[in-house]
Amino acid sequence: MIRPFKPLLLLIVLGCLSFTSQSPAADFCGIRNTAFKAGEKVTMKVFYSTMGAYIGAGEATFTTTLERFNGKPVYHCVGDGKSYSFFDNFFKVRDRYESYIDTASLLPYKFVRNVDEGGHKIYNNVSFNQTANTAVSTNGVFKITDCMQDVVSAVYYARNINFDKYKPGDKIPFDMFLDDEVYHLYIRYLGKEKVKTRYGKFNAIKFKPLLIKGTIFEGGEKMNAWVSDDPNHLLLRVESPISVGKIVIDMMGYSNLRYPLKSLLSVR
Repeated sequence: MIRPFKPLLLLIVLGCLSFTSQSPAADFCGIRNTAFKAGEKVTMKVFYSTMGAYIGAGEATFTTTLERFNGKPVYHCVGDGKSYSFFDNFFKVRDRYESYIDTASLLPYKFVRNVDEGGHKIYNNVSFNQTANTAVSTNGVFKITDCMQDVVSAVYYARNINFDKYKPGDKIPFDMFLDDEVYHLYIRYLGKEKVKTRYGKFNAIKFKPLLIKGTIFEGGEKMNAWVSDDPNHLLLRVESPISVGKIVIDMMGYSNLRYPLKSLLSVR
């Protein structure tokens, strides 16, 4: 029951993403921000669910501030994840991901991954040159594709997609750099529905990733994710089955959203 909480922030992020061999669509190079603003703070809680019971295992907080990086305005987006004290006794998780994202194009300039998962530590500091298509990390220099995202910027990037342009089943591709590798990703849009979470009931937009075996997840169509059906496109819930029960990650708190959370129908 402990191991599923190891990739705490990656599970939240990759809940909306899946791996494919497609190239990124040119339409999404330099997408503009209409979904979030500086000062936003969102808290996600990780639950282990079995037989109708929910056990809190950990949480992650995402914050956004407006700063300057090499003289340019950027969103400094930070994700901090941790397991709760009870689970620390079995598998302690302390994860921190940071991205410095250009305010005009939503492309990252810098990404920092600093994680400690059960005593296994990873530190990687990546600088992106989007013009030269290179990424300089702690481990070397790597070629990247156009319009490259990192694991944090991808979340904020995806929130700005105009889902009204798509029909259920459509794939929305882009590329992401993680662990010194380029991954070709897509979001598969499934349509709109109401979803009940541990926070409340929402009008939502649903995705179902098609995960390929060899990632941190098993292959197949086993994961679902929902974002708010309002201009915020706030991540509300991620569900993934495990051998006994399932992992559920719910949005449990927010502040300073860009728009009112009009998709919220009722609070639990």
